[in-house]
Amino acid sequence: MSDFPTTSILLVDDNPTNLSVLRQALKELGLNVRIATNGEEALEQVQRKQPDLILLDVQMPGIDGFETCRQLKSNVLTQDIPVIFMTAQTDTASKVKGLSVGAVDYVTKPFEQEEVLARVKVHLQLRHLNYALHQTNETLEQRVKERTAALEKVQVQLVQQEKMSTLGQLVAGVAHEINNPIGYIAGNLHQTALVLNDILEHLRLYQTTFPNPGEMIEEHARNIDLEYLLSDLPKMIASMKAGCDRIKNISTSLRSFSRADKESKVLCDIHEGIDSTLLILKYRLQANDQRPDIEVIKEYGDLPLVECFPGQLNQVFMNILANAIDALEEGNAGRSFEDILVYPNKIKIITQLCPEQQKVVIKIADNGIGMSESVRQHIFEQLFTTKPVGKGTGLGLAIAQQIVVEKHGGAIDVKSAPGQGTEFIIYLSLSS
Repeated sequence: MSDFPTTSILLVDDNPTNLSVLRQALKELGLNVRIATNGEEALEQVQRKQPDLILLDVQMPGIDGFETCRQLKSNVLTQDIPVIFMTAQTDTASKVKGLSVGAVDYVTKPFEQEEVLARVKVHLQLRHLNYALHQTNETLEQRVKERTAALEKVQVQLVQQEKMSTLGQLVAGVAHEINNPIGYIAGNLHQTALVLNDILEHLRLYQTTFPNPGEMIEEHARNIDLEYLLSDLPKMIASMKAGCDRIKNISTSLRSFSRADKESKVLCDIHEGIDSTLLILKYRLQANDQRPDIEVIKEYGDLPLVECFPGQLNQVFMNILANAIDALEEGNAGRSFEDILVYPNKIKIITQLCPEQQKVVIKIADNGIGMSESVRQHIFEQLFTTKPVGKGTGLGLAIAQQIVVEKHGGAIDVKSAPGQGTEFIIYLSLSS
């Protein structure tokens, strides 16, 4: 039974006896074998359907094996197909030439059938492992892109339309959806690591069994830095696993941000809520082609746990921070990337404890365009907005005030002037 998924080998030799013997031996391994009798025919077959490995004779009528290999390696579509040379030329110059044109191994004639099959199996295993690693990495990247894009789309809609009453359910749902593909990727990484260990063990066993494999193999091992490759492949798996763990941590933060509130207040870490909200808005804070990163400065005081409705307070932080980003983006109009780099966009978050008043103070300020006094006086009114049609409903800050004042018995104020930025100040009691 084959050790590989449907695997195709192209056998190229002008000697009918060699073709017959090797073809039968390879078929007994469960491999799909195609044959060609010269270099031109081999190139034509590869163009029609790419094999997983090529056993290539050097001396053939027409173009020889060296030129055939060179043409394969010069084509981006076929350059990754491993080529093993078969030749009676045992001089060092021929071996060096074969490896220099792109071959991965060299078998001398008359060949030992068991040796040829062993080399084929090793290189097929390496090819399938590399393919699995590539596919897993691509899948991880694609899943992250898809889920990040989905999260960004949902988040943009929430910020623009300010439907904060449904934010918790939506974000929790996205976090759940992220967990599923990451679970698949993590599982595949685990299996890939097991397969890699088997292959590495096989190679080590081969090295132990054949401590003196010959100058050609030793030279090839040096050329490809085999020991480095053997040590680097597990590190690649480890780095991909670290990426999965990072995404899982992000998902945990999303669930923390969107947790449903109970009927009564609970003790909550204010800083955790702010940090979760910043994580949700990270994609808006990151650099783009119009501006560098928005700098977030956090000056957190030593706060005790506060009795509150955590989910509702997170909505307040979301509204204020999203408005700050909008103000910075609006202020960037007409400015160059270099100018913004010199005078960067900033959001400053300060938390303080006022023991004498038994209150916590949260200040969120930006260095954006600011607002006029007439706008400032109406900023918490329902349906009041300075944004273009379709960009806001005028409910976000009104809801934020309602949550702070009516739900928490606190207060919210705003300080601003044109060209001087805006600062929101939230006052919360430590207990009911």
